[in-house]
Amino acid sequence: MTPLHFTLRQLQVFVAIAHHQTVTQAAQALAMSQSACSGALKDLETQYGIQLFDRVGKRLQLNELGMRLRVDAEALLAQAANFDQQLEQRPSGGQLNVGATLTIGNYLAVGLIQAYRQSDPEARVALSVANTAKITQALLNFDIDVGLIEGEIHHPDLDVSRWRSDELMCFCAPGHPLAGVTHLTDEHILAARWIVRETGSGTRQTFDRGMHGLLPGLHVELELQHTEAIKRAVEAGLGVGCLSGISLRDAFARKSLVPLATPQRDFTRDLYIALRRQKFIGPGLRRWLNICRDQANN
Repeated sequence: MTPLHFTLRQLQVFVAIAHHQTVTQAAQALAMSQSACSGALKDLETQYGIQLFDRVGKRLQLNELGMRLRVDAEALLAQAANFDQQLEQRPSGGQLNVGATLTIGNYLAVGLIQAYRQSDPEARVALSVANTAKITQALLNFDIDVGLIEGEIHHPDLDVSRWRSDELMCFCAPGHPLAGVTHLTDEHILAARWIVRETGSGTRQTFDRGMHGLLPGLHVELELQHTEAIKRAVEAGLGVGCLSGISLRDAFARKSLVPLATPQRDFTRDLYIALRRQKFIGPGLRRWLNICRDQANN
């Protein structure tokens, strides 16, 4: 068997510096001295006669080779952690870091976490909630293990698969002048004051696509980053909104908001599961993915 010329510790240092972009912060994260951390990186680069980082100001930024190797290093370390878990016969796969866009994070993720914890009470889940653009960046930076997203993304370093279907719905307050109309015409849409999600969110992406042909004439009164803030603003009579039907069920049941039919507009969309390419699928992540797919089929 050919001997290896690197150690797992060197890989940990390489990945930590890639993440934090400074030796000081990487050393703190690994509970190492700064000199030991710097020395481990120097030894790794010297052994292979390579350079993995460029110095940009006070930060170390991955060069092209470093970016390519980081993917494999992350996968190797994940496999090593899984092997360590099996050697110690620990039932839990450690902490799973999940990223979810706002509708999924606020209205679907709790049920997924509950099912995940039922399958392994010792399992831990850290949930980050943000818009599609930020979840995508977190995946690319290895900050999270898996992303559940509303927006369509196309990136060569990500594997994106369809998870489940969803549909946006337009709505207003019960006292709004449009509350009594049978359906919104294009004239109604252009006359309304809209309260919508911010650019970069999957909901806004679907809204803009559904309003194709009318976008230049739309009156966008407010752009807000949170679905609950949009619902409160619409309830206060500040305008008309458009959000996922998942987020509106309770408000419709209470009749604090009323749906507005838009038969001539297509607001259907898919929700997606996104993973880093070459991501190591350990038992914890595999269990999470299975739960997501099971719940989507129910």
